[in-house]
Amino acid sequence: MENSVKRRLFCEISPLTYKISKRKNILLRKLKDLFSKEKFAKKKVQEPLSVVVYKHTSLIRRKLGNVDLQLQENKAVNLSIAAPKVNGIIIGPNETFSFWQLVGEATERKGYKPGLTIKQGNTSSGIGGGMCQFTNLIHWMVLHTPLEIVEHHHHDGMDLFPDFGRKVPFGTGTSVAYNYLDYRFKNNTNQPFQIIVYTTEEYLCGELRTTKPLNYSYHISCEDEYFSREGENVYRNNKILRLIIDKRTGNEISKDVIKTNHAKVMYDTSNLDIRVEVKN
Repeated sequence: MENSVKRRLFCEISPLTYKISKRKNILLRKLKDLFSKEKFAKKKVQEPLSVVVYKHTSLIRRKLGNVDLQLQENKAVNLSIAAPKVNGIIIGPNETFSFWQLVGEATERKGYKPGLTIKQGNTSSGIGGGMCQFTNLIHWMVLHTPLEIVEHHHHDGMDLFPDFGRKVPFGTGTSVAYNYLDYRFKNNTNQPFQIIVYTTEEYLCGELRTTKPLNYSYHISCEDEYFSREGENVYRNNKILRLIIDKRTGNEISKDVIKTNHAKVMYDTSNLDIRVEVKN
């Protein structure tokens, strides 16, 4: 009789094996970057570049189900520590932006506090939690540019929290973990770009700037969004599209689906309008 029990991974055996696996992944990424031919962005200029490509604000304290509000307060502290490490960074032609190479490891010694984290599909807490909101902001701005995203992770397959003041479509978020789950993009254009980012009492604020106006505009939209019941579970579905417009002529250059989401809803679904999926 075939053993139907799923074999646990080494990292799942105990907290100690999890820590060992994590440190191994961190070391491997450091070695990979050390011998990489990529040119990582390092230069920071506090004077903003002249042209604003896109700007966005993200509410820091959000209602996330039954998550402890103290974790939201701690996240505000964590973001205020991390933001200056990215603020002013110049991504020159052929350079790659790496979030973790700029921010570094979030440790208690540096002043970081326990914040919300996601571990194996469940909410948890960890020192420096909240960095996903930082990379969410950067990713949303980058989507409105010709910059090439070269590393992007997401909490695929899960809709963890009900919407609360959502400004961007579901499924455009990011997932990061020092340093082996990074957020990176490359500047394959012939002009420099700059990230301006800072915190206020309520918001994480960002601007993506450059030296001359772009020839194209970029628009992100959501289509075919609905909740479906499949067996005992409810799923959130949508498609994320990116439309590119030629500013000079107004003509549509392209309209592409950049992500299709089918995510299991992990919160109370009693107030949702749910479509019943019938399988042929």
